[in-house]
Amino acid sequence: MNVPFPIRKECPPGACVCDRELLLADPQGDLRVLRLTKEEEKRLVSRLESLASFEDLKHMEGRLQAQLGIVLHISPSANEVRTVRGLSIEVEARPGLCRKTRDAIPAALRRAFENHPHIVYALLDSHDLLGGAWQAGGWSRPGF
Repeated sequence: MNVPFPIRKECPPGACVCDRELLLADPQGDLRVLRLTKEEEKRLVSRLESLASFEDLKHMEGRLQAQLGIVLHISPSANEVRTVRGLSIEVEARPGLCRKTRDAIPAALRRAFENHPHIVYALLDSHDLLGGAWQAGGWSRPGF
């Protein structure tokens, strides 16, 4: 199939289960995810690592979905959240999305969260785990 943009090279046989060939063979397939070449993936990981705010995170989530069709789910895990490891970060599997990319995106987000813990607080607050007490400048209730 001829596509009007450069696409990601196929992974070595047996190394990935991205179903790239099935996606290319499907005339109705959503090929947006194949735009994520290895070079573009490096740029994406770098951009995700440099997130500076919760609003920036939400903006990137929207852009990932709009431009590449990648759906991200970030939520507190069922257990306690004591570190960024307590967050559940999942990238929905879809045809054409490489396994390595699905691992690289959450790892980059965790690095950003470790560098900017206020993003994690805002994320927890968006799930109402802090009861609205956290604001960008700090805690809004005395005693915290």
